[in-house]
Amino acid sequence: MKKQVLVAPLNWGLGHATRCIPIINALIADNFIPIIASDGAALDLLRKEFPNISTIELPSYNVTYAKNGKHFKLKLIKDSPKLLKAIKREKKAVAEILDTHDIAGIISDNRIGVRNKKVPSVFITHQLYVLSGSTSWLSTKMHQKFIKKFDRCWVPDIPGEPNLSGKLGHVKTFDIPTEYIGPLSRFTASNEVIKNDLMVLISGPEPQRSFLEEKLLQELKSYTGKIVFVKGQMEAQQTKEVIGNITIYNFMTSKLLEKTINESALIISRSGYTTVMDLAKLNKKAFFIPTPGQFEQEYLAERLWELSMVPTCHQDEFTIDKLEEIVAYEGLKAFDFTPNYKALFSFF
Repeated sequence: MKKQVLVAPLNWGLGHATRCIPIINALIADNFIPIIASDGAALDLLRKEFPNISTIELPSYNVTYAKNGKHFKLKLIKDSPKLLKAIKREKKAVAEILDTHDIAGIISDNRIGVRNKKVPSVFITHQLYVLSGSTSWLSTKMHQKFIKKFDRCWVPDIPGEPNLSGKLGHVKTFDIPTEYIGPLSRFTASNEVIKNDLMVLISGPEPQRSFLEEKLLQELKSYTGKIVFVKGQMEAQQTKEVIGNITIYNFMTSKLLEKTINESALIISRSGYTTVMDLAKLNKKAFFIPTPGQFEQEYLAERLWELSMVPTCHQDEFTIDKLEEIVAYEGLKAFDFTPNYKALFSFF
Protein backbone atom coordinates (compact mmCIF):
# COMPACT_ATOMS: atom_id res chain seq x y z
CA MET A 1 0.00 0.00 0.00
CA LYS A 2 1.24 3.47 -0.86
CA LYS A 3 1.47 5.81 2.13
CA GLN A 4 -0.65 8.96 2.15
CA VAL A 5 0.93 12.28 3.17
CA LEU A 6 -1.07 15.42 3.94
CA VAL A 7 0.48 18.55 2.35
CA ALA A 8 -0.92 21.80 3.76
CA PRO A 9 0.34 25.23 2.60
CA LEU A 10 -0.75 28.50 4.18
CA ASN A 11 -3.08 30.66 2.07
CA TRP A 12 -1.16 33.95 2.35
CA GLY A 13 -0.38 35.07 -1.16
CA LEU A 14 0.38 32.19 -3.53
CA GLY A 15 3.99 31.54 -2.52
CA HIS A 16 3.41 28.85 0.11
CA ALA A 17 1.23 26.90 -2.33
CA THR A 18 3.57 27.19 -5.32
CA ARG A 19 6.66 26.14 -3.39
CA CYS A 20 4.78 22.99 -2.29
CA ILE A 21 4.44 21.95 -5.95
CA PRO A 22 7.95 20.41 -6.14
CA ILE A 23 7.31 18.68 -2.78
CA ILE A 24 4.05 17.17 -4.09
CA ASN A 25 5.74 16.06 -7.32
CA ALA A 26 8.59 14.49 -5.32
CA LEU A 27 6.10 12.60 -3.13
CA ILE A 28 4.40 11.20 -6.23
CA ALA A 29 7.78 10.24 -7.74
CA ASP A 30 8.75 8.49 -4.49
CA ASN A 31 5.56 6.38 -4.49
CA PHE A 32 3.57 8.34 -1.89
CA ILE A 33 -0.01 9.56 -2.31
CA PRO A 34 -0.22 13.27 -1.47
CA ILE A 35 -3.46 14.75 -0.17
CA ILE A 36 -3.64 18.55 -0.45
CA ALA A 37 -5.20 20.61 2.35
CA SER A 38 -5.52 24.40 2.26
CA ASP A 39 -8.09 27.12 1.58
CA GLY A 40 -8.86 30.07 -0.69
CA ALA A 41 -6.61 30.98 -3.61
CA ALA A 42 -3.84 28.59 -2.48
CA LEU A 43 -6.23 25.62 -2.67
CA ASP A 44 -7.68 26.84 -5.99
CA LEU A 45 -4.19 27.02 -7.50
CA LEU A 46 -3.18 23.54 -6.34
CA ARG A 47 -6.47 22.07 -7.59
CA LYS A 48 -5.66 23.46 -11.04
CA GLU A 49 -2.08 22.12 -10.86
CA PHE A 50 -3.10 18.67 -9.59
CA PRO A 51 -6.66 17.96 -10.79
CA ASN A 52 -6.34 14.23 -9.99
CA ILE A 53 -5.19 14.63 -6.38
CA SER A 54 -7.64 14.58 -3.46
CA THR A 55 -8.04 17.94 -1.71
CA ILE A 56 -9.49 19.03 1.61
CA GLU A 57 -10.56 22.56 2.54
CA LEU A 58 -9.15 23.81 5.85
CA PRO A 59 -10.45 26.70 8.01
CA SER A 60 -9.25 30.05 6.66
CA TYR A 61 -6.92 32.42 8.51
CA ASN A 62 -8.64 35.31 6.63
CA VAL A 63 -5.41 37.32 6.58
CA THR A 64 -5.57 40.79 5.05
CA TYR A 65 -3.07 43.64 5.12
CA ALA A 66 -3.65 47.11 6.49
CA LYS A 67 -4.40 49.73 3.85
CA ASN A 68 -1.48 51.73 5.24
CA GLY A 69 1.72 49.68 5.40
CA LYS A 70 2.77 51.46 8.61
CA HIS A 71 -0.16 49.78 10.36
CA PHE A 72 0.78 46.26 9.21
CA LYS A 73 2.06 45.10 12.61
CA LEU A 74 -0.82 46.70 14.52
CA LYS A 75 -3.33 44.95 12.26
CA LEU A 76 -1.64 41.60 12.82
CA ILE A 77 -1.77 42.14 16.59
CA LYS A 78 -5.42 43.11 16.32
CA ASP A 79 -6.14 40.01 14.21
CA SER A 80 -4.18 37.64 16.49
CA PRO A 81 -7.25 36.38 18.45
CA LYS A 82 -8.87 35.52 15.09
CA LEU A 83 -5.68 33.74 13.99
CA LEU A 84 -5.50 31.71 17.21
CA LYS A 85 -9.13 30.63 16.74
CA ALA A 86 -8.32 29.58 13.18
CA ILE A 87 -5.35 27.53 14.42
CA LYS A 88 -7.63 25.75 16.93
CA ARG A 89 -10.13 25.01 14.14
CA GLU A 90 -7.22 23.75 12.04
CA LYS A 91 -6.09 21.31 14.73
CA LYS A 92 -9.64 20.00 15.06
CA ALA A 93 -9.92 19.61 11.28
CA VAL A 94 -6.63 17.66 11.17
CA ALA A 95 -7.85 15.31 13.93
CA GLU A 96 -10.99 14.65 11.85
CA ILE A 97 -8.89 14.04 8.72
CA LEU A 98 -6.80 11.46 10.61
CA ASP A 99 -10.02 9.73 11.69
CA THR A 100 -11.25 9.41 8.12
CA HIS A 101 -7.98 8.98 6.17
CA ASP A 102 -5.00 6.67 6.64
CA ILE A 103 -2.38 9.43 6.88
CA ALA A 104 1.29 8.43 7.34
CA GLY A 105 2.66 11.95 7.77
CA ILE A 106 2.01 15.68 7.58
CA ILE A 107 3.93 18.41 5.73
CA SER A 108 2.75 21.85 6.82
CA ASP A 109 4.03 24.95 5.07
CA ASN A 110 3.50 27.62 7.74
CA ARG A 111 0.12 26.29 8.89
CA ILE A 112 0.73 26.24 12.62
CA GLY A 113 -2.28 24.08 13.53
CA VAL A 114 -1.69 21.37 10.92
CA ARG A 115 0.03 18.77 13.09
CA ASN A 116 -0.90 15.84 15.24
CA LYS A 117 0.98 13.68 17.75
CA LYS A 118 -0.36 10.53 16.10
CA VAL A 119 1.72 11.00 12.93
CA PRO A 120 5.16 12.47 12.05
CA SER A 121 4.65 16.18 11.36
CA VAL A 122 7.01 18.46 9.40
CA PHE A 123 6.94 22.27 9.33
CA ILE A 124 8.34 24.11 6.29
CA THR A 125 9.54 27.67 6.87
CA HIS A 126 12.31 30.02 5.81
CA GLN A 127 11.65 32.14 8.91
CA LEU A 128 13.49 30.76 11.92
CA TYR A 129 14.03 34.44 12.69
CA VAL A 130 10.84 36.51 12.29
CA LEU A 131 11.26 40.20 11.58
CA SER A 132 8.71 42.55 13.14
CA GLY A 133 10.73 45.72 13.76
CA SER A 134 11.44 46.44 17.43
CA THR A 135 9.55 43.28 18.47
CA SER A 136 11.54 40.83 16.30
CA TRP A 137 12.87 39.04 19.40
CA LEU A 138 9.27 38.41 20.56
CA SER A 139 7.84 37.35 17.19
CA THR A 140 10.82 35.01 16.73
CA LYS A 141 10.33 33.46 20.17
CA MET A 142 6.61 32.95 19.55
CA HIS A 143 7.15 31.45 16.09
CA GLN A 144 9.86 29.09 17.31
CA LYS A 145 7.56 27.99 20.14
CA PHE A 146 4.96 26.95 17.55
CA ILE A 147 7.55 25.22 15.33
CA LYS A 148 8.86 23.18 18.28
CA LYS A 149 5.48 21.43 18.48
CA PHE A 150 6.40 19.73 15.17
CA ASP A 151 8.81 16.79 14.84
CA ARG A 152 10.97 18.29 12.09
CA CYS A 153 11.63 21.65 10.46
CA TRP A 154 12.58 21.91 6.79
CA VAL A 155 14.17 25.18 5.64
CA PRO A 156 13.97 25.86 1.87
CA ASP A 157 17.50 27.22 1.52
CA ILE A 158 21.09 26.02 1.76
CA PRO A 159 22.92 25.92 5.11
CA GLY A 160 26.03 27.95 4.27
CA GLU A 161 26.99 31.09 2.37
CA PRO A 162 25.94 32.39 -0.07
CA ASN A 163 22.23 31.75 0.53
CA LEU A 164 18.88 33.36 -0.29
CA SER A 165 17.16 33.87 3.07
CA GLY A 166 20.00 35.50 5.05
CA LYS A 167 19.36 35.80 8.78
CA LEU A 168 15.71 34.75 8.34
CA GLY A 169 16.62 31.12 7.70
CA HIS A 170 19.90 30.93 9.61
CA VAL A 171 20.06 31.14 13.40
CA LYS A 172 22.83 30.02 15.75
CA THR A 173 20.74 27.55 17.75
CA PHE A 174 17.34 25.96 17.30
CA ASP A 175 15.98 23.15 19.49
CA ILE A 176 14.31 21.00 16.86
CA PRO A 177 15.80 18.72 14.16
CA THR A 178 16.25 21.13 11.24
CA GLU A 179 17.20 20.23 7.68
CA TYR A 180 18.06 22.59 4.84
CA ILE A 181 16.34 21.20 1.77
CA GLY A 182 17.58 23.73 -0.78
CA PRO A 183 15.59 26.51 -2.47
CA LEU A 184 12.21 25.19 -3.64
CA SER A 185 10.96 26.07 -7.10
CA ARG A 186 8.45 24.47 -9.46
CA PHE A 187 10.40 25.91 -12.42
CA THR A 188 13.28 24.86 -14.68
CA ALA A 189 15.49 27.30 -16.56
CA SER A 190 15.51 27.02 -20.36
CA ASN A 191 17.07 28.91 -23.22
CA GLU A 192 13.83 30.37 -24.55
CA VAL A 193 14.00 33.21 -27.08
CA ILE A 194 13.22 36.48 -25.26
CA LYS A 195 9.80 37.68 -26.45
CA ASN A 196 8.81 40.05 -23.64
CA ASP A 197 10.76 43.11 -22.55
CA LEU A 198 9.04 43.14 -19.17
CA MET A 199 6.90 40.81 -17.08
CA VAL A 200 4.93 41.88 -14.01
CA LEU A 201 4.10 39.30 -11.32
CA ILE A 202 1.75 40.30 -8.51
CA SER A 203 0.33 38.26 -5.65
CA GLY A 204 -0.37 38.59 -1.94
CA PRO A 205 -3.27 39.55 0.30
CA GLU A 206 -5.51 42.52 -0.38
CA PRO A 207 -5.68 45.47 -0.43
CA GLN A 208 -1.95 45.87 -1.19
CA ARG A 209 -2.11 43.56 -4.22
CA SER A 210 -4.67 45.86 -5.86
CA PHE A 211 -2.75 49.00 -4.86
CA LEU A 212 0.37 47.72 -6.66
CA GLU A 213 -1.63 46.62 -9.70
CA GLU A 214 -3.15 50.11 -10.10
CA LYS A 215 0.22 51.80 -9.53
CA LEU A 216 2.05 49.69 -12.10
CA LEU A 217 -0.64 49.85 -14.79
CA GLN A 218 -0.57 53.64 -14.47
CA GLU A 219 3.25 53.86 -14.60
CA LEU A 220 3.64 51.40 -17.47
CA LYS A 221 1.48 53.45 -19.82
CA SER A 222 4.62 55.21 -21.06
CA TYR A 223 6.66 51.99 -21.45
CA THR A 224 7.16 51.18 -25.12
CA GLY A 225 8.35 47.56 -24.87
CA LYS A 226 6.23 44.40 -24.84
CA ILE A 227 4.74 43.68 -21.38
CA VAL A 228 3.07 40.61 -19.88
CA PHE A 229 1.15 41.47 -16.70
CA VAL A 230 -0.01 38.66 -14.33
CA LYS A 231 -2.35 39.87 -11.58
CA GLY A 232 -2.18 36.78 -9.37
CA GLN A 233 -5.97 36.52 -9.02
CA MET A 234 -7.04 32.87 -8.85
CA GLU A 235 -10.41 32.66 -10.58
CA ALA A 236 -12.47 29.84 -12.10
CA GLN A 237 -11.22 30.56 -15.63
CA GLN A 238 -8.04 32.10 -16.96
CA THR A 239 -8.64 35.43 -18.70
CA LYS A 240 -6.43 37.30 -21.16
CA GLU A 241 -6.80 40.93 -22.21
CA VAL A 242 -4.60 42.92 -24.60
CA ILE A 243 -4.35 46.68 -24.11
CA GLY A 244 -1.83 48.17 -26.54
CA ASN A 245 1.57 46.67 -25.73
CA ILE A 246 0.35 45.06 -22.46
CA THR A 247 -1.09 41.52 -22.30
CA ILE A 248 -2.91 41.04 -18.97
CA TYR A 249 -3.69 37.66 -17.38
CA ASN A 250 -5.63 37.13 -14.15
CA PHE A 251 -3.38 34.13 -13.37
CA MET A 252 -1.13 31.56 -15.02
CA THR A 253 -0.67 27.91 -14.14
CA SER A 254 2.88 26.63 -13.69
CA LYS A 255 3.71 25.53 -17.25
CA LEU A 256 2.68 28.80 -18.90
CA LEU A 257 4.21 30.88 -16.09
CA GLU A 258 7.55 29.06 -16.36
CA LYS A 259 7.62 29.50 -20.15
CA THR A 260 6.66 33.20 -19.95
CA ILE A 261 9.24 34.05 -17.27
CA ASN A 262 11.92 32.28 -19.31
CA GLU A 263 10.82 34.34 -22.34
CA SER A 264 10.98 37.66 -20.41
CA ALA A 265 14.04 39.87 -20.11
CA LEU A 266 13.04 41.53 -16.85
CA ILE A 267 10.64 40.81 -13.98
CA ILE A 268 8.88 43.30 -11.67
CA SER A 269 7.47 41.64 -8.56
CA ARG A 270 7.13 41.58 -4.80
CA SER A 271 10.17 40.32 -2.91
CA GLY A 272 8.37 37.39 -1.32
CA TYR A 273 10.72 34.50 -0.59
CA THR A 274 9.07 32.07 -3.02
CA THR A 275 9.40 34.62 -5.82
CA VAL A 276 13.08 35.08 -4.90
CA MET A 277 13.61 31.29 -5.11
CA ASP A 278 11.76 31.03 -8.45
CA LEU A 279 13.66 33.89 -10.10
CA ALA A 280 16.98 32.57 -8.77
CA LYS A 281 16.22 29.16 -10.30
CA LEU A 282 15.55 30.86 -13.65
CA ASN A 283 18.61 33.18 -13.42
CA LYS A 284 16.52 36.32 -13.90
CA LYS A 285 17.07 40.04 -13.64
CA ALA A 286 14.38 41.66 -11.52
CA PHE A 287 13.11 44.79 -9.82
CA PHE A 288 11.54 44.26 -6.38
CA ILE A 289 8.75 46.28 -4.77
CA PRO A 290 8.21 44.87 -1.26
CA THR A 291 4.75 44.87 0.28
CA PRO A 292 4.52 48.01 2.45
CA GLY A 293 5.02 47.19 6.13
CA GLN A 294 6.00 43.55 5.56
CA PHE A 295 9.37 43.40 7.29
CA GLU A 296 10.41 40.10 5.71
CA GLN A 297 9.96 41.33 2.12
CA GLU A 298 11.63 44.65 2.94
CA TYR A 299 14.61 42.80 4.44
CA LEU A 300 14.97 40.43 1.47
CA ALA A 301 14.75 43.29 -1.04
CA GLU A 302 17.29 45.38 0.86
CA ARG A 303 19.68 42.42 1.29
CA LEU A 304 19.63 41.57 -2.43
CA TRP A 305 20.10 45.27 -3.24
CA GLU A 306 23.14 45.40 -0.93
CA LEU A 307 24.54 42.30 -2.67
CA SER A 308 24.18 44.17 -6.02
CA MET A 309 21.79 41.54 -7.32
CA VAL A 310 18.39 43.28 -7.58
CA PRO A 311 17.37 46.97 -7.34
CA THR A 312 14.37 47.90 -5.21
CA CYS A 313 12.22 50.81 -4.06
CA HIS A 314 9.15 51.50 -1.91
CA GLN A 315 5.79 51.04 -3.59
CA ASP A 316 4.84 54.73 -3.52
CA GLU A 317 8.25 55.72 -4.96
CA PHE A 318 8.14 53.53 -8.06
CA THR A 319 8.32 55.25 -11.44
CA ILE A 320 9.08 53.80 -14.84
CA ASP A 321 12.50 55.52 -14.78
CA LYS A 322 13.57 53.24 -11.90
CA LEU A 323 13.89 50.34 -14.35
CA GLU A 324 17.00 51.98 -15.83
CA GLU A 325 18.86 50.97 -12.64
CA ILE A 326 18.69 47.27 -13.50
CA VAL A 327 21.68 47.31 -15.87
CA ALA A 328 23.97 47.90 -12.89
CA TYR A 329 22.77 44.74 -11.09
CA GLU A 330 23.84 41.15 -11.80
CA GLY A 331 20.45 39.47 -11.25
CA LEU A 332 19.57 36.32 -9.31
CA LYS A 333 21.46 33.04 -9.74
CA ALA A 334 20.55 29.42 -9.09
CA PHE A 335 22.35 27.31 -6.49
CA ASP A 336 23.73 23.89 -7.37
CA PHE A 337 21.76 22.01 -4.71
CA THR A 338 19.65 18.87 -5.19
CA PRO A 339 17.48 17.82 -2.23
CA ASN A 340 17.55 14.16 -1.23
CA TYR A 341 13.79 13.64 -1.10
CA LYS A 342 14.09 9.90 -0.50
CA ALA A 343 15.99 10.60 2.73
CA LEU A 344 13.60 13.40 3.74
CA PHE A 345 10.50 11.27 3.13
CA SER A 346 11.96 8.28 5.00
CA PHE A 347 10.73 10.12 8.11
CA PHE A 348 7.21 8.97 7.15
